[in-house]
Amino acid sequence: MPAKKTKTSSFEEALSELEALVESMEQGELPLEESLKSFERGIALTRTCQQALKAAEQKVEILSRNTLDAEPESFDSEH
Repeated sequence: MPAKKTKTSSFEEALSELEALVESMEQGELPLEESLKSFERGIALTRTCQQALKAAEQKVEILSRNTLDAEPESFDSEH
């Protein structure tokens, strides 16, 4: 059974793929249709990375609250 991907590895993989897409597009040697497909993929990867970063930011904010009487909060990483 394959190992389950963690959110971190998904983020790292998405970021790595995005960097490779940017590099290939910056070379300017892709045909127009392939450039558009790469651009669309890049937008999807950017959204994936942004969502992962937002979830991480929310978790850090929850964990770093400095009040002793604060009630526990659930962390929903899907939003």
